[in-house]
Amino acid sequence: MTPTAHTLRGPASGPALPELSLRQRSVLRGVVRAYLGDAGPIGSELLAHLLPVKVSPATIRNTLAELAELGLVDKPHASAGRVPTSRGLRLFVDELSREAGADDLDAFERRAIEKDVQEAQADRVVRLASQLLSQHTRQLGFVIPPRLERVVLRHVSLVRVASERVLAVLVSQAGVAHRRVIEGAGAASQADLDRMAALLCERVVGRTLREVRERLAEEARELRGRADALLQRALEIGTQVLASDAGEAARDLVIETRLALLEQPEFQDPRRVRDLFEALETKEQLLSVLDGLLAEAPPSAAEEGGPHAALPSVRVFLGDEAASAGLRHCALVVSRYGDERAPLGVLGVIGPSRMNYSHVIPLVDYLSQVVSHKLGA
Repeated sequence: MTPTAHTLRGPASGPALPELSLRQRSVLRGVVRAYLGDAGPIGSELLAHLLPVKVSPATIRNTLAELAELGLVDKPHASAGRVPTSRGLRLFVDELSREAGADDLDAFERRAIEKDVQEAQADRVVRLASQLLSQHTRQLGFVIPPRLERVVLRHVSLVRVASERVLAVLVSQAGVAHRRVIEGAGAASQADLDRMAALLCERVVGRTLREVRERLAEEARELRGRADALLQRALEIGTQVLASDAGEAARDLVIETRLALLEQPEFQDPRRVRDLFEALETKEQLLSVLDGLLAEAPPSAAEEGGPHAALPSVRVFLGDEAASAGLRHCALVVSRYGDERAPLGVLGVIGPSRMNYSHVIPLVDYLSQVVSHKLGA
């Protein structure tokens, strides 16, 4: 498949970032690139050799002082060089990296990702996506699975498993099976359940769970007073099946492996590792951030065709922007996947703020496109 250009977006709100001169931008870019390379501070002498335009160390020192006043760089130790702050990284991610032209994925990596996803069974795609994100970034890949509420359905089956229990199997357009057990379903025979399932199938094809639920409720109201007991019972069971997911949020976070992240030098500190893993285990704050991204409104008519019209678009959260103490030393690069009007879930990467954004951002973007295509097929 041909990738679309990724749209880079930061948090929806936050303090305005300053306008910088060309020299300030060049020096900040040099500080950030050095930091992304070896996680350490950089001094003016070394920075002078890294800048594309010749600038004296004295001028660089003055420029670093200006950037420090703006809160974009910091000096971790009295005798050390400078490192970017979260604001400096934010400016780099939002503006400077785009000006420099972020490296796209090479053709081999794109083909490998697409092949893996397209050959996977539909119900394995979410776990595979998490695994691929970790494998290709050496960070922590994660996926929030699709909410059944948003999945387009194509089939429903009803199977009696006990005298008062029925197993309902809802099959999505992509072929993923979602199972629900209905208690107190009554004593209908399997033959009657098959006929009820056929009636429900007529009503679910091509609709999301929410749309089917509304359709069944409306039809049940219209059916009152009519002598069609089988259809009445089918609507009752169908309503029970669909209501069992009514209040269910996507509170799962699929992480295939955490080992790759431990290779990063920032996580040689056991306290950081403990804080991160605790945030992933409790995950409420992280999921609230990601649920907010999932719930964002699609583009307005005025935005159609504009830079924010295409799904997926990539969001980058740095440090405290992720609203979780355990992630304050981390960055999240995330994207929704699915249809723009009804995104299915969120996938992305968690890693140290010192990550290779020019590779991670297009990777997250491309994988979300491939997963969207697979689950929408």
